[in-house]
Amino acid sequence: MLSFLSMRLPARLTPPACSKELLCAAFSSMMSQSHALTPEERTQAVQELQGLGWTEVPARDAIYKEFVFKTFNQAFGFMTRVALQAEKMNHHPEWFNVYNKVQITLTTHDCGKLTRKDVKLAQFIEKAATF
Repeated sequence: MLSFLSMRLPARLTPPACSKELLCAAFSSMMSQSHALTPEERTQAVQELQGLGWTEVPARDAIYKEFVFKTFNQAFGFMTRVALQAEKMNHHPEWFNVYNKVQITLTTHDCGKLTRKDVKLAQFIEKAATF
């Protein structure tokens, strides 16, 4: 009797010789570069977001803001709207919630810095907070 684990895959189903790490590094590099901010864009974006209450995180290239709602349901509804958008963007915030408060930190983890994705998500978060 032939064991499933001892079966060999046909050649057409065999993964390519390229390593997973190499593919991930190449993809990560492409994604980071396509969303990188120039120094001028970063300065302008951070200034605009600071005007909305976002602050830069010391010792990290990230931004932070705390949102306070009247009730837990409002905070949870806000988080749900943000979560759906974050999933569409494949860009997920660092966040913490207790009752009516939601604390959010944004940075692009694959490159360790603020990118266009963070700015775009922060702008969406601002709109979602006004519902």
